[in-house]
Amino acid sequence: MWTHVIFMILVAVAVYAQSVTGFAVALILLGLVGLIDLVPLPDAANVVTIIMIANALMFFYSRKTIHVERAILSAVATTMVGIFGGMAILTFLATHEYQVLRLLLGFSIVACALLLWRASSPYKVASSPRYFAGIGLLSGLLGGMFAAPGPPLVYAVYRQPWPIARIQESLIFCFGVGAVLRLLIVLAQGDFSHLAVMLTIDAVPVTLIVTAVSASRPLPVSGAVMKNIVSILLIGSGFGMLFSSLHAMLA
Repeated sequence: MWTHVIFMILVAVAVYAQSVTGFAVALILLGLVGLIDLVPLPDAANVVTIIMIANALMFFYSRKTIHVERAILSAVATTMVGIFGGMAILTFLATHEYQVLRLLLGFSIVACALLLWRASSPYKVASSPRYFAGIGLLSGLLGGMFAAPGPPLVYAVYRQPWPIARIQESLIFCFGVGAVLRLLIVLAQGDFSHLAVMLTIDAVPVTLIVTAVSASRPLPVSGAVMKNIVSILLIGSGFGMLFSSLHAMLA
């Protein structure tokens, strides 16, 4: 019982961060789950896939409109290619080297947080579709492995000279499309376990409520402050997972 209660609390925190920044649900939720070893990471990653789809649908329903930059559509296409490779790596590591999987996830979380936190000004000119295609491929690999395509794409999009609302919507759209593809692959392979189903039942209502509330309200703090809060949370959970996985590997 307590596992489900704790999981729902973590989902609420992660989904709120996703709604106000356009990313972070997978990194925060998997980071916190991996830090306390609440449930197996492959099952948590599958639940995150459903959460990202539900979050995207409710977000755009609440906003009523979708404004996605055309340049990022090339990233959507190559993300789909990368997802296949990432899921193959996930299957291998989850079977043979679970602690290596946790180590890789911890490193990815810390890297994303440091990139996000790094003081950097937006580009003066938007990047080309070819640039986003390369970023999308790398994001797809991470999306296939952890349902967390954020690090490369988030950094690339936040450097663009776009309004913050356009950044939010472009990221959530891209991650939502990738999540649909990942879910179809997982279901086709029969890898969606009974535990993942039960956790999904816990997570979806929380996701819809938190997204509906946060999407229709302004940020309680400035965008810069929210970025710092999310970065600190990511760094803490990422380093915690790195240390715990290294300890388990050396024990």
